[in-house]
Amino acid sequence: MDGRIETLQPILHYGGHWLVPFAIAWVIWRRDWLRNGAVIAAANAIDFDHVLATPMFDPDRCSIGFHLLHGWEAALAFTVMMFIPRWWARAFAIGALWHLVVDYGDCSMQVW
Repeated sequence: MDGRIETLQPILHYGGHWLVPFAIAWVIWRRDWLRNGAVIAAANAIDFDHVLATPMFDPDRCSIGFHLLHGWEAALAFTVMMFIPRWWARAFAIGALWHLVVDYGDCSMQVW
């Protein structure tokens, strides 16, 4: 992998997981963006499925399609959650789906 990509990848990955959720919340829920951003960021808890893998962390493994909460079935469940009429359920669903987008981008960068 190109050295520039190796530098850019963790910035995009962790920025996507921890900074962008607050930007998303600011766009959608401007009045309560901090509270909603925290819930969107809390959706990173779906990474707890990594504890079921052996090894738990493999820098060369794509989490999309490998881990339980990183597959199409989970994405479908998170999409259905968007229809729950509670702000926190929708915020969590947005966060979980965004998490999958960020991880997919990370996987795409691994093949460069």
